Amino acid sequence: MRYFLSFSYNGLNYHGWQIQKNANSVQEVIEDALSNILRLKVKLTGAGRTDTGVHAKLMVAHFDAQISNELENNLLYLLNKYLSNDIYFFGLKKVIKNAHARFDAISRSYEYHINFTKNPFSQGFTYHFNDSLDVKLMNIASEELKVYSDFQAFSKSNSGVKTYICDINLAEWSILGNGLIFRIKANRFLRNMVRSIVGTLLDVGLKKLTLKEFSDIIESKNRNNAGFSAPAHGLFLTEIEYPNSIFINESIKK
Repeated sequence: MRYFLSFSYNGLNYHGWQIQKNANSVQEVIEDALSNILRLKVKLTGAGRTDTGVHAKLMVAHFDAQISNELENNLLYLLNKYLSNDIYFFGLKKVIKNAHARFDAISRSYEYHINFTKNPFSQGFTYHFNDSLDVKLMNIASEELKVYSDFQAFSKSNSGVKTYICDINLAEWSILGNGLIFRIKANRFLRNMVRSIVGTLLDVGLKKLTLKEFSDIIESKNRNNAGFSAPAHGLFLTEIEYPNSIFINESIKK
């Protein structure tokens, strides 16, 4: 049986989602936990990657296993008990045989958090930014993102992807308390894409870039022309959408 596992994590103590040599990853610790609880080797396939220090309010990964009804109903409890408090499991669903956590995702959403005042209780979760910003101008530039489809200018160099085409249908800045939240939604994202978009939009807000220069950067398809990558710790993966047709309508205790 194939399962979709839903969970959130604080990325500060991990070198991103994906397993890598000599570094602690979210994927590795969850695979180890599942393998020990189920007493079989489990391989997870995630909905995507997050970089070192990036957080997820919602991540989804699939795995295949034969599990008893009793263990199935207690798996989330056992996982939460087994692992540290920086990972929390909250969903387990049966899916059709060929369902894929990455390739079947319809859309993904991210938030980027900025705080204008120093706050010891938000350290590691927001980007402390001192300079004043023209948020109206940043939102006009954000609307331009929905006009384009090729985002090579915001992609990490030598990422090895076959296409830089993404369909962005939401990109906006909101003022919240003493800070800002940038929300963006698309069918797919390139490596480092959101952080480089945020960094470039901050240059627009600082009036280092005009709106035309922002559009020119996108059209150049050259990462060297875009702004800096905003720090990882302000970024959150917040939502992943899937078609209802991949889910098997059997209730699993949550």
